[in-house]
Amino acid sequence: MTVTDSQVTEAQVTEALRPVQDPELRRSIVDLGMVADIAIDGGTVGVTIALTVPGCPLKAEIQRSVSEAVAPLDGVGSVAVEFTVMTDEQREAVRTMVHGNPAATAGTNPTHGHSEGREIPFGKAGSRTRVLLIASGKGGVGKSSVTTNLAVALAQRGRDVAVIDADVWGFSIPRMLGANQPPVVIDEMLIPPEAHGVRCISMGFFADEDQPVIWRGPMLHKALEQFLTDVYWDEPDYLLVDLPPGTGDISISLAGFLPTAEMYIVTTPQPVAQKVAQRAAYMAEKVRITVRGVIENMSWFTGDDGTRYELFGSGGGAELAEQLGVRFIGQIPLIPELREGSDTGNPVAAHPETEAGALFAEMARVLDEEMKPSKRAHPELKLLS
Repeated sequence: MTVTDSQVTEAQVTEALRPVQDPELRRSIVDLGMVADIAIDGGTVGVTIALTVPGCPLKAEIQRSVSEAVAPLDGVGSVAVEFTVMTDEQREAVRTMVHGNPAATAGTNPTHGHSEGREIPFGKAGSRTRVLLIASGKGGVGKSSVTTNLAVALAQRGRDVAVIDADVWGFSIPRMLGANQPPVVIDEMLIPPEAHGVRCISMGFFADEDQPVIWRGPMLHKALEQFLTDVYWDEPDYLLVDLPPGTGDISISLAGFLPTAEMYIVTTPQPVAQKVAQRAAYMAEKVRITVRGVIENMSWFTGDDGTRYELFGSGGGAELAEQLGVRFIGQIPLIPELREGSDTGNPVAAHPETEAGALFAEMARVLDEEMKPSKRAHPELKLLS
């Protein structure tokens, strides 16, 4: 490393770079060992950054952050940023630093391998992450779109938010969220992609969209375990889990993995949907998961003449919440923008100035401000007769 009699020193450059974080790992590039070299020639400072993987999708963001951190130093006239790639040993050290001993897992693809011995961070008593299980008794009630938009609305409030698409057969979160990049793999550790401020993992990253996932209980259990352990989540404020409809193996497995989770049930106003949703609540009681609220989707449709039409009836969500003894979080209208946003990866919650966006913003506020859990109590759940 070359240092001249310039005003700036290598130590000053290093300290200036310390606040710069790798955007995926959310750790200082200095602490991660990514600053491979600093060369100072008069007023020109050259910084070589060792990327964790070749073709890093956030390379341009790192380059900009490094330049912006070094340029204001006295004596710096220009900053030249170059890149190299970490060795396997360096990647292993990074994984150990941020995610624990890599020997605790085997395999990165949820369709293979296992993760024996790794502790599920969200299952620990001291975890600060609120885990929200989004459930429904039946399919077709908009559970995944509610999950996506609630996650985005919480992120809009400045919260660190992650989503697990646990609907292994009917995965849809990546498309709805607009998460187009696959996870980055660093020494068998998966870095989830981020869109609209929300990180997510899904079987959709490992299977073609039109490819059926034909699995039974043990394979599902292992895939979910890997979503929780082999993915580098750090410690988000919220982890939303989009459950498959019904009360099958996945819901039961997640209850074991995430004993402190809260469940929120999505239904439509239709009485038959409300009755079916009761089964999800019943399952939650059996596995000691606390049901805390009900969200009603497709509550009404407003015609061009301004008339509100209740196409699926009315009152089902509020009645379900009352009978379960939990909070009725809110109602979501049936509007084209909600469907279009789900199809194009542009969630309405990213636009709080719209009708639906404002409704999701209010539900996120209620969850974030008014429904902070007490000491992980398990209240009695009143079941429907």
